[in-house]
Amino acid sequence: MTPSDADPDTGLLSPVRAGTPAEAATGDRAWLQAMLDAEAALARAQARLGTVPESAAAAITAAAGADRFDLRQLAVQARETANPVVALVKALTRIVADEDPEAAEYVHQGSTSQDIFDTAAMLVSARTLRIVRGDLGRTAEALARLAGRHRDTAMAGRTLALQAVPTTFGLKAAGWRSLVLDATERVDRVLRDSLPVALGGAAGTLAGYLEHAGADGGSDPGAYADALAGAFSAETGLARPLLPWHALRTPVADLAAALSFTAGALGKIAVDVQTLTRTEIAEVTEPGAPGRGSSSAMPHKRNPVLATLVRSAALQVPALSAALTQCLCAEDERSAGGWHAEWQSLRECLRLTGGSAHTAAELAEGLRVRPERMRGNLGLTGGQVVSERIAALLGRALGKAAARQLMTEAAAVAERSGRPLAGVLAEAPELEGRFSAGELAQLCDPARYTGAAGPLTDRALLRSHGD
Repeated sequence: MTPSDADPDTGLLSPVRAGTPAEAATGDRAWLQAMLDAEAALARAQARLGTVPESAAAAITAAAGADRFDLRQLAVQARETANPVVALVKALTRIVADEDPEAAEYVHQGSTSQDIFDTAAMLVSARTLRIVRGDLGRTAEALARLAGRHRDTAMAGRTLALQAVPTTFGLKAAGWRSLVLDATERVDRVLRDSLPVALGGAAGTLAGYLEHAGADGGSDPGAYADALAGAFSAETGLARPLLPWHALRTPVADLAAALSFTAGALGKIAVDVQTLTRTEIAEVTEPGAPGRGSSSAMPHKRNPVLATLVRSAALQVPALSAALTQCLCAEDERSAGGWHAEWQSLRECLRLTGGSAHTAAELAEGLRVRPERMRGNLGLTGGQVVSERIAALLGRALGKAAARQLMTEAAAVAERSGRPLAGVLAEAPELEGRFSAGELAQLCDPARYTGAAGPLTDRALLRSHGD
């Protein structure tokens, strides 16, 4: 196989995004189409202002279809100019010239490669974030159902890997949902405010646009610059920037932060599911599908693959987003290398987060909860999981120091003998006449010590997006 015959990136090493809508929205063809969309939108924006004939803008728009271009050829040619836009403009100009020779001279008029590429990056990002937004909505709705259904389903709360005090699965699911809503708010904020068109020309002054428009001199260049930015924004559906941002990479940094948070928030759900699905815990199981989770060596296993995929993205996106954030240190008016370093990291952040959100929605919608296992696991300590409650109650009756000493000794006896804590306490001389055996048994019932878990769940479920 020669290098020119090399296979494209099929997602073989990135199954979390393979076959998902986000993968299609961020592939090479999607990026190419976004660059063409940017070129066509720019021509239409200039036509709105009368500086490009409407017929030329229409011809450029008609020619701007990704299927008419050789992706591999453009990629190889990009090595000669360090970006794909130069070769793209040449190819687009040829196609337009074949159909409307007079329109060809208006292709890319006054523009520069970074204007087109950065606008395309924002278009790809907006399209992918809308997909992510939909999957986050599905996930939040599924988690709300789980939280409501299991508002009072007691389970062991675990800290530092060990059982701590009881909680409820409803509160856990409500917490997951809260993270998803936090992520949704960040995605919405970026979609609303932080994805602008790029319009700066060669060095951020828009001089080329003004020169071609005849607006540099007698007329007001600022007014034309404002009008062009507004028209370009309207044609693309992207935000209107205050300033050209070739070297002011706030939009990319904002996008990186939102993607990193989203991947991490979904990762929290994934690691919890991985823990709860362990053989010895078995409190939840992932939704099944033919062949899903099978092991190549152990037929009995059904691995938690959805959670594994989501977690894999959560471990990659923050590191990639850091690479994007460090590109804020862009030198001069355009960066040699810093800008170029963003591209692949941005695409990976988008498609990994998109794949994660799609997978998380499937996980949340099909997650099977096993209350009987939660009850069984709460019984593993023989009531010691509520030792905090008993210590507080006995402290009021015996004094703090005496109560702690009694609880320490009783817990040790219960641990050695395997007897329930309530039975050991019932035999303690210090408690004779204070509590009956039945009262101690109720006090040691984990399901009766979930604190404000129910009301907290109710409060969390009152939150809707935007609260």
